[in-house]
Amino acid sequence: MVFLTTRLWLRNRLTDRFWRVQEVLKHARHFRGRKNRCYRLAVRAVTRAFVKCTQARRLKKRNLRTTFKSLAALAKRRQQEGFAAALGDGKEPEGIFSRVVQYH
Repeated sequence: MVFLTTRLWLRNRLTDRFWRVQEVLKHARHFRGRKNRCYRLAVRAVTRAFVKCTQARRLKKRNLRTTFKSLAALAKRRQQEGFAAALGDGKEPEGIFSRVVQYH
């Protein structure tokens, strides 16, 4: 785009700056206090929020991996206990749903 006058060039630059500020303020609208209105404070808050968001995603993936591993190990143990009880080795716990009936 060719600007023939300095006035047009400045006007174009001004609108770019306006939309750049609006983009940051859009992400800061839900913050409390002056952070959602003042550009300088909003830039800091939005940058910090994006950094925390990235760290939280990594932490969530790490937590899900450890949880999944422990749940898989627990399921494997429960499955083996179920096979042992189905074979009838007498290790089934007592209770209402127990197949081993004891008469007193």
